[in-house]
Amino acid sequence: MLRRRLTFALVALAAVVVLQGLGAVWVLNQAEQQVLRGRLASDIQLGFVELSATKKELRSWVAQLQQGAGADPAVRDSLQAALRDRLDSLQRTAGAAAAIDTSAAGRAEQLQRLDALAVLGGHLEALKRAVAGVQPLTPGADARQAWAALSAVFDEAQGRDLRVLLAEAIAREAAAVARERVAADRSMALSRGLWLAMAATLALAALAAALHFARALRGPLQQLSDGAQALERGQLAHRIAPQRDAEFAAVARSMNTMAAALAEHQAREADARHRLEAEVAARTAELQGALQALRQADSRRRQLFADISHELRTPTTAIRGEAEITLRGRDREAPEYRAALQRIVETSRQLGAVIDDLLAMARSDIDALALARRPVDLAEVLAEALAQAAPLAAERGVRLQGPQPADEAGAAGARPRWPVLADPQRLVQLLLVLLDNAIGYSHRGGRVQVQVAAQGDGTLQLEVADEGIGIEATELPQVFERHYRGAAARRHRAEGIGLGLAIARALAQAHGGTLALHSAPGQGTRARLVLPLNHGVSAALQTGPLAA
Repeated sequence: MLRRRLTFALVALAAVVVLQGLGAVWVLNQAEQQVLRGRLASDIQLGFVELSATKKELRSWVAQLQQGAGADPAVRDSLQAALRDRLDSLQRTAGAAAAIDTSAAGRAEQLQRLDALAVLGGHLEALKRAVAGVQPLTPGADARQAWAALSAVFDEAQGRDLRVLLAEAIAREAAAVARERVAADRSMALSRGLWLAMAATLALAALAAALHFARALRGPLQQLSDGAQALERGQLAHRIAPQRDAEFAAVARSMNTMAAALAEHQAREADARHRLEAEVAARTAELQGALQALRQADSRRRQLFADISHELRTPTTAIRGEAEITLRGRDREAPEYRAALQRIVETSRQLGAVIDDLLAMARSDIDALALARRPVDLAEVLAEALAQAAPLAAERGVRLQGPQPADEAGAAGARPRWPVLADPQRLVQLLLVLLDNAIGYSHRGGRVQVQVAAQGDGTLQLEVADEGIGIEATELPQVFERHYRGAAARRHRAEGIGLGLAIARALAQAHGGTLALHSAPGQGTRARLVLPLNHGVSAALQTGPLAA
């Protein structure tokens, strides 16, 4: 709407300017016509005056010739030529005046002018012939009569008095000059008035348009300015009120849309910043936990080196002391040497176990242990592990019970098979760790049970349960960490460096399985190993628990 009003105002101002220009052109054209008519009238008046003066000079020359004063014929010819030129010029000027003045008064005036010029034209021809025949007066001639005859030639033509004719023509042209001058002055005054009126009209129209548009633009522009300043200050909730004019309404909608988009972007940025801060806090907490874990690991490493020093020094000292005692003094009986050698062998075996644990610990990543996996029967691997753990159980006074033959036979009397894909040597190592822990932390006279069951989800579960000292609930999350041993474990069994369960879990994961402990202080511990069954081996699977 504002655009239409502005266009209308500009068109109106342009129309006023065009009208002013057209009026000025018309007034100037009229003034120019008046001035031109006045100039032509002035030229005609001057032509009649000069014609009359030249005619008088020619009359004086004729009088001089009659008096015998030696008049020069060349002067006569010059004056006659001047008369003809004056008359021709008057005729041309009169024709031009007739062309530009087409009014009724102008046509009547032109008829009088042309009549006078026609009379004068015929008179000049007659005057030329008369002057050519003039001779000096003879002695005794009547001078008055000669002058009267000369006057009749110069002053009369076609029965009209040329003096009156010229006087009337000169007076008529003088009146025309005065009339055209007044008309030109009136045209100039009209032009001046028209210019002033047009200028005043244009100024008033421009002032009215300026006031109108200033009042129409002040409110919308102020609101747009306030909206822009609010956005600059970050007040994204500020909205510009709907505008009446379509142009400002479009700008207001654009600014409101931009403010909404900025607010949404700011909200997303704040949300992203909060999430980032939360992630940074979480990562910081993780790093702090990792740092704490590193500190604890360093502390345990220091303790480990002390334990290693102790574990290696104690067996070697015992071996050396046993040998020195045996070799010192008198010769002994064979049973005494055998007993000493037996003690040295046992101590060497303990030393070998410690060295094996240290070698396993020396690996930087237990998960990277190379496995030669192949289809095996867990029953065979378990039998071998039980056979190797039996002497240790007998030495500690602990009963070791595996799956019972009666249970294994089942209803059909067939031996069950538990096919798995595993490295037999590593699997034996894993089972021995579980059996060794169960036996080592059991009380004398206690019992260690082994249960095996095929689960419905395609896995095989092996559980080693003891009736030993158990594990505190606070220590359970840490028992799989390297070099960690609980206080009760260290009191019950001084030897050991805390690597067994860490190695066992790594081996279980390397076989695609899991290892978990369930325990309570004084109520024993259950180590549960879950391995995937190897369905590629055709075997009859025994389902349900097989426990003694």
